[in-house]
Amino acid sequence: MGINVGIIGCGSIAKNRHAPEYGANPYVNEIVFYDRNPERAEALAKQFNGRAAYSLEDLLEDPSVEAISVCSSNENHEKDTVSALLSGKHVLCEKPLSLEVDEARNMIRTRDETGKKLMIAHNQRFTKAHKEAKEIISSGKLGKVLTFRTTFGHGGPESWGINKTNSTWFFKKNRSGLGVAGDLGVHKIDLIHYLLDDQITDVSSFMGALHKKDESDKPIEVCDNIVCSLKTRKGIIGTGSFSWTYYGEEDNSTILYCEKGILKIYHDPDYQLELVSHAGEKIRYEIEGIQTNENQSASGVIDAFLESLQHDEHVPVTGEDGLLSLQVILAIIKAAETNTVVEVD
Repeated sequence: MGINVGIIGCGSIAKNRHAPEYGANPYVNEIVFYDRNPERAEALAKQFNGRAAYSLEDLLEDPSVEAISVCSSNENHEKDTVSALLSGKHVLCEKPLSLEVDEARNMIRTRDETGKKLMIAHNQRFTKAHKEAKEIISSGKLGKVLTFRTTFGHGGPESWGINKTNSTWFFKKNRSGLGVAGDLGVHKIDLIHYLLDDQITDVSSFMGALHKKDESDKPIEVCDNIVCSLKTRKGIIGTGSFSWTYYGEEDNSTILYCEKGILKIYHDPDYQLELVSHAGEKIRYEIEGIQTNENQSASGVIDAFLESLQHDEHVPVTGEDGLLSLQVILAIIKAAETNTVVEVD
């Protein structure tokens, strides 16, 4: 016996990730699409053999819909998630959880009050290479992690977004809010928390709108590059670089420097994991290619969400996880704006 699911927001993340993965899961009977632009909802409904809802109220009041994916732009995450939870729906919310800590806490509070599930779509936890890396770290075969560096960059969201122009909402302060930090940086912050079983507590950073222009050929209102220094509760230190100006090739790599060697993740195009021993011996793992904007494959997020519903289990990425990553991102932005070291709230 399956369920019907709804999707709020019919942009690229819904079209390329949520809808096809719901459609491929045998637990899902039908997908109901809503977008402020009804033509987008109709197009996805046709493509994925679902149906369109012509108002948010119609979707949320539909008793056949048990779960909702919130794929709207960042400024609507809190509103849409809270509305869905209060309507009795379980929610899978895209990252970042919200734009402000108070909003995120309200989402978590509403989850607790309604008893519904809330999962955050931090998909990097679900790649095979990252899961294997976590097992290697947890096993202790490399000893303690001492330092790390992580990066996530590509040519920018204007080539990924639904309208394929510089008018993309990602470039708007009132909609994106956090720029590349909220788009790409939040992925890597959550990944570091996951891999290290730790939390980032102190940050410093530099950021800028170095190259991107909006539809009026003016510098965008949010950062297109951030480079930051990070310290965790356990005392591990590292760097993060997040960019919308990695032109020509995407970089989604993380390298962990440990007591007994080095673990490289998505650093080599052919080997998704590379373990370098203290003596320089290399063990290479050919596991899978990581998702890129040009190479979309099943993320595992939707399947994990649906499995938690089907078996009434805890979701693997909680609202609290999303809040922790958001707090770090906000601290990174504050550090850049104030030119200070910032303690994560």
